[in-house]
Amino acid sequence: MREERTAAFIRSLDQGNTSFLNEIEKEAREAGVPVIRPETQRLLRFLLQMQKPGRILEIGCAVGFSALLMSEYAPEGSRITTIENYEKRIRKAEENFARAGKEEKITLLKGDAADLLKELKGPYDLIFMDAAKGQYLSFLPEVMRLLAPEGLLVSDNVLQEGDILESRYAVTRRDRTIHARMREYLYQITHDPRLETVILPVGDGVAASKMRDMP
Repeated sequence: MREERTAAFIRSLDQGNTSFLNEIEKEAREAGVPVIRPETQRLLRFLLQMQKPGRILEIGCAVGFSALLMSEYAPEGSRITTIENYEKRIRKAEENFARAGKEEKITLLKGDAADLLKELKGPYDLIFMDAAKGQYLSFLPEVMRLLAPEGLLVSDNVLQEGDILESRYAVTRRDRTIHARMREYLYQITHDPRLETVILPVGDGVAASKMRDMP
């Protein structure tokens, strides 16, 4: 109860997004499309202001809400590449980008991220990972290749509604593979000497990993 009251208090202090972003978020939630939680939105806005990325890569576009949020708060002249594999969401994302007049700033790549990542050329100053949670680990080698020196990797939903804290036998059988892969992903990004990583209990858990300036 105390945690819920704390979260509600923090939310009450937030100035929120633009009216257009609020509209896109409302439409997505009404359609049952997952979008990043308000706490994660605030964190992402803060990181964008701190990192000031020129090139941004998003893995998992959905209907384009996160890409539009980043385009709104990223520096002038920044460019966003986002990846989505689900045709119905691709059509809606394209519609939303057109409504916002952001077609020149946001490039939507259609297809499986496992294939598309191999074709991309970096570096990207910020990479936002918000795709199928069981795939984070398999995407990581290409993500590391694409991340700029001193670049920032932001991984969403890493706590899996608290399941990540449990033994694999305490989660449902169908979720055990995802559970194991996410645990391994978190181990990799916290033990990779190239990264400085912090895991934050924000939203459903966010990991922020900074590429170290290696000698």
